[in-house]
Amino acid sequence: MRAFVLSSTDTPPALTDLPLPEPAAGEVRLRIRACGLNFADLLMARGQYQERPALPFTMGMEVAGTIEALGPGVHGLVPGQRVAAFAGQGGLAEYGCFPAGRCLPIPDAMPFEAAAGFVVAYGTSHVALAHRARLQAGETLLVLGAAGGVGLTAVEIGRLMGARVIAVARGAGKLDVAREAGADVLIDSEGADLRAAFKDLGGIDVVYDAVGEPAASAALRALNPEGRFLVIGFAGGEVPKFPGNILLVKNLDVIGFYWGGYMAFRPEVIRSSLSRLLGWYGEGRLAPHVSHSLPLERAAEGLELLRSRRSTGKVVITMPG
Repeated sequence: MRAFVLSSTDTPPALTDLPLPEPAAGEVRLRIRACGLNFADLLMARGQYQERPALPFTMGMEVAGTIEALGPGVHGLVPGQRVAAFAGQGGLAEYGCFPAGRCLPIPDAMPFEAAAGFVVAYGTSHVALAHRARLQAGETLLVLGAAGGVGLTAVEIGRLMGARVIAVARGAGKLDVAREAGADVLIDSEGADLRAAFKDLGGIDVVYDAVGEPAASAALRALNPEGRFLVIGFAGGEVPKFPGNILLVKNLDVIGFYWGGYMAFRPEVIRSSLSRLLGWYGEGRLAPHVSHSLPLERAAEGLELLRSRRSTGKVVITMPG
């Protein structure tokens, strides 16, 4: 089979021929049909992500495909079943073996491309907003990086939860995508005085920050008393620094959030969230946005789209049917 393998953090990953894997106890082998790319893949390729698999390894954190074989001790799943999985690694390949407990059956009507980009992006935003930030209907939610893989889902879910959603993104094209996802107010981060723009909003209750500085500091100062600031990621490259005096005077919460961590210490939160999200999808209330769908041999091009921030929503890599 073909796989997109990282052998060294000093050299780019490359398409490689590997033997077909056999599922171990508790695993299933998937015929992978699509793999969603994430900003975390870029960090992993540089050895800068919080999880560092031993080299060499096949890249790709989330997949969708069809179960082909079951390892010993697997129950509740059957060959031929369509599933999505948070793999952590191994997704950019034609086949892969993954823990059965991480496989989520998907509706027959859900395209593999949509399913491959669903779990991490929607899961991140839903658990962050509902479980960590306790977003309430009628509150104001500010989303930084609102047209990106997770940011766009935060706009969509915030709207579903009854919030007034402010979308911040770079350029008119990205803001149009955020508008279609349900944003009430659009702010172009290109050349804007963000501190003044945020101040004019009349107060923010929750900030969802997948970007980092300089927008983060401006957003922090616009929070209402008892506002909550969600630290999701640093796609802009600069980690925010939060002045303790501002947190104290305004009674603010800074909330760190790493979705993958819940897989280890509170998996029931993930399961409940994904059940709710798939329910919303089945009701037609969520519309996954895939801006680029590329074949496996163009995986490097897909990663470059993320690095240069030229994509909106998800970039998905597809395998032959």
